Amino acid sequence: MTAKTLTRAHLAEAVYQEVGLSRSESAELVDAILAEIADSLISEGAVKVSSFGTFSVRQKGKRVGRNPKTGEEVPILPRRVLVFRPSQVLKERINDAVAQNGSQA
Repeated sequence: MTAKTLTRAHLAEAVYQEVGLSRSESAELVDAILAEIADSLISEGAVKVSSFGTFSVRQKGKRVGRNPKTGEEVPILPRRVLVFRPSQVLKERINDAVAQNGSQA
């Protein structure tokens, strides 16, 4: 399975093709949506996109890690991490696509 990165440009092009806005308006719309998602994650801590999934911010505590090369213990500071949980609809859609295209391992 080859990895393909979906970029802002790809999203803007899809909006341009589907909605009919100009390319610059499509790019501005994609940027505005992504900025709104980021702002909501910062202020609210969670964003739910119906039939897609939920993005949430989780607090991770301080812990001790280990440098795999030297074995030296290193403190890992507390931080916030972004977590994505796909919706059941998205999971089913992915599994249906895999079933139609054959096993992809």
